[in-house]
Amino acid sequence: MSAQIASIIGLVVMFVIATALPINMGALGFAMAFLVGGAFAGMSATGILAGFPGDLFVTLVGITYLFAIAQNNGTVDWLVHYAVRLVGGRISVIPWVMFAVSAVLTAIGAVSPGAVAIIAPIALRFAARYKIHPMLMGLMVVHGAQGGGFSPISIYGGITNQVVKNAGLPGDEIVLFLSSLAFNAAVALVIFFLFGGHRLPVRRPSEDFEGLVDAVPAGASVPVRGHGGTPARPAGPRPGAVHREGEDHHVALDREQALTLTGLVVLAVASLAFSLNVGLVAMSVAVVLALVCPRGQKGAVDKISWSTVLLIGGVITYIGVLQKTGAVDYVGGGVSTMAAPLLGALLLCYVAGVVSAFASSVAVLGATIPLAVPLLMQGHLGVPGMVAAIAISTTIVDVSPFSTNGALVVANAHGVDRDAFFRQMLIYSAIVVVVGPLLAWLALVVPGLL
Repeated sequence: MSAQIASIIGLVVMFVIATALPINMGALGFAMAFLVGGAFAGMSATGILAGFPGDLFVTLVGITYLFAIAQNNGTVDWLVHYAVRLVGGRISVIPWVMFAVSAVLTAIGAVSPGAVAIIAPIALRFAARYKIHPMLMGLMVVHGAQGGGFSPISIYGGITNQVVKNAGLPGDEIVLFLSSLAFNAAVALVIFFLFGGHRLPVRRPSEDFEGLVDAVPAGASVPVRGHGGTPARPAGPRPGAVHREGEDHHVALDREQALTLTGLVVLAVASLAFSLNVGLVAMSVAVVLALVCPRGQKGAVDKISWSTVLLIGGVITYIGVLQKTGAVDYVGGGVSTMAAPLLGALLLCYVAGVVSAFASSVAVLGATIPLAVPLLMQGHLGVPGMVAAIAISTTIVDVSPFSTNGALVVANAHGVDRDAFFRQMLIYSAIVVVVGPLLAWLALVVPGLL
């Protein structure tokens, strides 16, 4: 049996066992990588572990550690409170705000995982506070980031346009950007109705005093005036307290919260404006906060999503073995030499989508578009539409819990059964892998042939 076939069979076996038995798929991934890589591909342990996603490991640990500290000291509650105020208390608007902010960040040049790493933790804690479906909030953030990700000045857009140019093909930067934005916005609209966004309340925070009381950090006082009776707790204001004066509320920051908020701003500026590694910056900010405010970091390390880290690390390590055995090139090469251009285009979209669900979208983009050159050189397919279809197929699946963006959503899910939430994300991403490339092909490739 060839190494390519063995690695593909190993992937199927890994998924079957993880579905049938309560075994962490990451542990299976490490074991299968050792078995297939060593027995069939002759890889050393060093070669196998070279596929371990060190960057993603640091990102997951650093972000969840930092936001655990922010949750402990009440900074997240402060951010949630003011997010409601900024939209006039209209809870139903918040998912679209998250979509728009994520899209703007990536459109102006932010790395997609960086934007998701910053927005997703806040969005998911907001979802927990106001009983919004966590899938709705998490997916709106990811699809927003992907929607803006192909602007001419973005990371994905720049890479894709460069690959097209190097291949000597006539691309169209605007078609690529608008196609991705429209496609993800359409998906976001479906998600909004599918997960109950249209049923969310439209109200001001002042009309939901119980929710505001719940948002107060532990130990804070909540004086209530104008409603009769004497407050059960001292009326003197303390840092972090929520005050009710008629229709207005004010949340004051204490020292720890102010420092944490400053750290989050540093994270955003360093990762988005200076392209520094978001995981290393988050870890550094968290360590500084732990040193300056040791009380707030108590128990924060225990809140890191270690089971998710194991799962993602093991599966992606095995995908590295899959790539090194040549299985991906084997499948992609067979598709690109097909005689029927339209069918070959569809299969290339699926290859890009399936592989990208487990691997780096940037790497898949760089590898898949050149595979399409033989088909495009025949002159039957429109180049801008085909390139846009491959780009969308490659990135629409970043909701997969095995990709950086999907993993960040799962790791930051708050107030839910994380294993159940992981399964929901896995089912959704499987549907996207099946349907997404087909819709991109129908919308962008088929019209160019007719």
